[in-house]
Amino acid sequence: MEPEFFPLPVIGTRVVIRYRLEPDELGTHGEQFSDALGYLLVIGDTHAEVETRGGIVAIERSAITHAKSVPPPPPRRPRGGVRSPSSPHDVI
Repeated sequence: MEPEFFPLPVIGTRVVIRYRLEPDELGTHGEQFSDALGYLLVIGDTHAEVETRGGIVAIERSAITHAKSVPPPPPRRPRGGVRSPSSPHDVI
């Protein structure tokens, strides 16, 4: 295993991990990096796994460029927002 240049967060922590994409995985605009935001499930000698909203993302350890713990997500807002009683959409 290569020496660590930064400490990786503890399993179960909410994290953001930036990693290099493979040449055949480049983004639609040529992006060379991607971020995985979610909860760290696995950190091994060869890869890490992050549970994101879109599913589990497996990342090769050699592709990781940055990793850090992040705070919990903000509370979800109610759908549609709050309307005043004088909203033109209210039916009288």
